[in-house]
Amino acid sequence: MGRDLGLDGVVGHFTLSSDEASWLRNKTGATRLGFAVQLKFLTWRGRFPKIRMELPPDAVEHVAKQVGIAAAELGFYDFTSRAAKRHRSELRHLTGWHECTTTDQVKLVSQLADVIWHDERREEQVRTELLRQMREDLIEPPTAAQIDAVIRSALHQADERAVAEVAARLVRAEGCARRLDALVFTDLTGRGAPVDGDAAQDDEDDVESVLADIKAHPGNVSLNSLLDEISKLKQVRAVGVPEKVFTGIGVQVINAWRARASASSPSHLRRFAPEVRHVLLAALLFQRQREITDTLVELLNSTVHRINARAEKKVTEAFVAEFTRVRGKAGLLGKIAAASLGAPEGSVRDVVYPAAGGEKTLKDLVAEMKATNAAFARSKREVFKSSYSNHYRSGLMKLLEVLDFRSSNDRHKPVIEALALIERHKDSSTTYLPLGETVPLDGVVRKDWKEFALHTPDKGPARVMRTVYVACVFQALRDRLRCKEIWVAGADKWRNPDDDLPDDFEVRRAEYYEKLNKPRDGKVFTAQLQSEMRTELGALDTKLPKLPWVTISGKHRNGAIKFTEPEPQKEPKNLRRLKKAIRKKWGTVALIDILKEAALRTGMLKAMAPVGTREALDEAKLLERLLLIAYAYGTNSGISSVAAGEHGHSEEELRYTARRYLTAVGLKAAGVEIANATFAARQETVWGQGTTTVASDSTHFKAWDRNIFTEWHSRYGGRGVLVYWHIEKGSMAIHSQLLNCTASEVAAAIEGMMRHATTMQAEGNYVDSHGQSEIGFGLTRLLGYDLLPRIKQINKVKLYRPGREDEDTYDNLADAMTRPIRWDVIENNYDQLIKYATAIRVGTASTEAILRRFTRTASHPVYQAMLEVGKAQKTIFVARYLRDRDLQREIQEGLNVVEGWNGANDIIFFGKSGELSSNRRDQQELSVLALHLLQTALVFVNTLMIQDMLADPEWADVLTDEDKRALTPLFWMHIQPYGEVRLNMGSRLQLAHPVPQEPDPEPAAA
Repeated sequence: MGRDLGLDGVVGHFTLSSDEASWLRNKTGATRLGFAVQLKFLTWRGRFPKIRMELPPDAVEHVAKQVGIAAAELGFYDFTSRAAKRHRSELRHLTGWHECTTTDQVKLVSQLADVIWHDERREEQVRTELLRQMREDLIEPPTAAQIDAVIRSALHQADERAVAEVAARLVRAEGCARRLDALVFTDLTGRGAPVDGDAAQDDEDDVESVLADIKAHPGNVSLNSLLDEISKLKQVRAVGVPEKVFTGIGVQVINAWRARASASSPSHLRRFAPEVRHVLLAALLFQRQREITDTLVELLNSTVHRINARAEKKVTEAFVAEFTRVRGKAGLLGKIAAASLGAPEGSVRDVVYPAAGGEKTLKDLVAEMKATNAAFARSKREVFKSSYSNHYRSGLMKLLEVLDFRSSNDRHKPVIEALALIERHKDSSTTYLPLGETVPLDGVVRKDWKEFALHTPDKGPARVMRTVYVACVFQALRDRLRCKEIWVAGADKWRNPDDDLPDDFEVRRAEYYEKLNKPRDGKVFTAQLQSEMRTELGALDTKLPKLPWVTISGKHRNGAIKFTEPEPQKEPKNLRRLKKAIRKKWGTVALIDILKEAALRTGMLKAMAPVGTREALDEAKLLERLLLIAYAYGTNSGISSVAAGEHGHSEEELRYTARRYLTAVGLKAAGVEIANATFAARQETVWGQGTTTVASDSTHFKAWDRNIFTEWHSRYGGRGVLVYWHIEKGSMAIHSQLLNCTASEVAAAIEGMMRHATTMQAEGNYVDSHGQSEIGFGLTRLLGYDLLPRIKQINKVKLYRPGREDEDTYDNLADAMTRPIRWDVIENNYDQLIKYATAIRVGTASTEAILRRFTRTASHPVYQAMLEVGKAQKTIFVARYLRDRDLQREIQEGLNVVEGWNGANDIIFFGKSGELSSNRRDQQELSVLALHLLQTALVFVNTLMIQDMLADPEWADVLTDEDKRALTPLFWMHIQPYGEVRLNMGSRLQLAHPVPQEPDPEPAAA
């Protein structure tokens, strides 16, 4: 039998109405029960059950009670008999449901294309919409092959319709189609005079070069990269794709067109029909224009930061060298140190003054250091101005010509006016800005720069130093850009922050509140939060005197809270023996065979669809190539190395398939498939009940640095990128992200919880200190899940009071407590808080975009409200954490799982010493996602191996509680990741878990 539905599901879907009950009058025994069960299954799933095993046992019991027949009688009802078929015909007549005809299929294709043509190309979502339409029209699903045919036909019609719509808009833009063709054709008329072979080849190379330049990724942070990206942006704009040509067309559709154009050479694009070619190229240019604009903003930010950092480094080195040349300081320091150690109880005047040579010497030293500090700041500003004037000025001024900076806040209007001012005088060579100009200073020139930027002559008004002022403007611009108070027209990441919020919030406010499970009244929300604070603080206050691991006192030197970490858990005794038994039974298994087994058992690689609309490659060959490509990227060994193995596929074939099939979207979908298959395959007797919490943390990968996103990481001590993982208790990754080293881990943690797309219901998130903040606590409270961090400096944490009336309530916690929460700030901005949380939930903005706007704008009222929510939620968590030893161990164990996952990275990602050997961001992301896929495949197969082994009677009672607690499917002592790649599709691992069959289509429940 199937799985139980639960009381709500049974009552909602398997309760007979009075009319339905009347249809049973002439039926008795098993026939009566079978007829009733078929009826309710039809109304529940939109189809009839094929076998009794599909029926939930509790649903059968519920129906049996209603019809007065014992549930066991259903065993005598044959769902494949002629009587059952007759019953289905009768039910169709009674309910209006009917089998899917050819006419129905044609109608469904047309209806489906009407719904999806403008914004949907994901096959699973299209399938869901098709099954919804069939339920609405009371049509029983046809065979799986017919369903696939309907979906393919609808997708084809949808794409043709969308292409026709956009192509018509391009035709209306004068000369646009011709300029698009110029990107791929050397002779637009086709009637040009014949040219010799060398000249023709030169023209072809020019066409290739222009399109290749537009597609090219940026180099590292430098003046040349800045100038190259400006040139690219001008080339893209010169084509003149209308700004609104893709209005009403979804991002998914545009991305699909762009991917086809990116994967096609000019010679391939020339073979397409003109309207298709124009749309693909327009999509490429539309997306590249936004990406290049974003890149220019990032280059601006990085360049200004680099000028500042290099100025500080240069001046620091100079001052250190100067300091070491001054005689006597080192000896003086030694005398003072020796005298202090010799008389530690003495006064400074009696001990230090004589050793230093008197009070005057110390005063002179203080005066010298103060002068040195001022000189340091002046020298740093001088070097900054010099670097800008002598090297970067030309690039930054050209950048102002191509970017349109705007602000919706009048407070930052001076910076916008300053940009206009310096652009007007970009060709000037004068020392000062003209006297007639109104020069914005407040909000543009920082206080410590004003004496440097302003020159006051003996006679006449103060003058503004032009080059110094321009340097100040770019610093102010960078500061405002990073918090999105100034934004850039035509950008994506750096767009107007108002576009990050859902534009239908006013219309769908009630729905959005319901989705977040939040009350409409802000006072109700704050009352709930306040009540939880009082409960947790009261529980800690009561239990604190009896808790041996925590004390709270103002006498502690490093914070009021003194906390002792939990003792390590007992070492499991039998897990190493279990792993050895697995290796003995299955031998040493090649990593490529692990991936192959997972692919054949889950069908995960079917999620990797081609970027084109049609593909003639044999399915078996395609599967082999995808396995080899995923292995090449996931181990970092590269396609050239893998192509040399025993499998019958050349390097050229593998590279062609990678260009056509290997996408970030496809790899993510494959990872989701294997995670879901693992969750479904787990046996509760081995792994316990499914968890609702995941642990997340980052790890550092070295990477090539001739690009703008590889950065130095001070904690890891080297250049590279971060990969942020979300791993559930059973060592299965549900999400991964490639991040810059300076990216917010708080944002990454929230993004993974919101976007993981697996069937797991994630309700809690274990993070390390870098993954938590007060803003993080506030957002996670609004988004409806628990943030469960390990806070390293918990001794310094302050607990907030629920209200002013609680001033004297928590005596035992008094030394760790601070001011009350400002509930009025939350209530006054409650609707905006829900709006920002909704933006993250529905994906109109990334979490990082929201946090960027908040974390650098302390005066923002919504930021202040979010902080208050976060402080209240953090107080609730800390109070609970300090008194609950089990929660402390739970968080530690969860984070240990992530550490184990990071350890496996080094084993699997072995190629090129684990360094991401590409300067292209998309290629680095593909490598990380392929690594994700390989490790999840390993966890999936190991899960099946462990279950097979523990099913042996010899292992029935071997594992202790400590063993079961520490049992993990993430181990690799039986894996061979290295060596020549040999792919044999006929060789399989002998595992008891059945290979899943292609599922029948099943509409979602009504």
